[in-house]
Amino acid sequence: MKFAENSYKIFEQSVADYHIDDDVDAKSRRPYAEGSVEAVLYDKNRIDAVQWHLEDIIRDPEIDPIAALALKRRIDASNQERTDMVEELDSYFRNLYADVKVLPGATINTESPAWAIDRLSILALKIYHMQVEASRTDATDAHRERCAAKLAVLQEQRSDLIEAIDTLLDDIAAGRKYMKVYRQMKMYNDADTNPVLYGSKEG
Repeated sequence: MKFAENSYKIFEQSVADYHIDDDVDAKSRRPYAEGSVEAVLYDKNRIDAVQWHLEDIIRDPEIDPIAALALKRRIDASNQERTDMVEELDSYFRNLYADVKVLPGATINTESPAWAIDRLSILALKIYHMQVEASRTDATDAHRERCAAKLAVLQEQRSDLIEAIDTLLDDIAAGRKYMKVYRQMKMYNDADTNPVLYGSKEG
């Protein structure tokens, strides 16, 4: 089984495990050994699953403003953790392909393998939740039909993305493409680059 195909199976497992408790504060059920790439993939999707539901909660029109602010800060921290984990995956790939001889005429991809895998993780969540909507017995037939049509598109996208990622990894392994990773350098979480944060320190 190729890397992206295997990753998707891990994401599916993580999404299913999250919904056993269906609680943003529940403990992870990760079955993989600490330090393994499988554990990183599982943890990455777990972060995405929790954040997916935090984004639902914060949109409650009746939410207390103080609670909403706390949730917004939790989501910001989750985004940073997600970014760090994607960059950890890219480090894994750089080490994996460090000895590959890059061929003349090799090209760079528009995104790194890990950021493509990040999209695959989110897609696993979209498919799970669209399947729920397409099967809702308390919804109208029209709602279920719309969601079933969207689900079919998402499933096609899944197949295309898995193939594209595995093709990219094959190309990198063969030297036809090469990796060049740019760190995200998110500025809003950094007290030295967010003017609101460093302005408050000066005051």
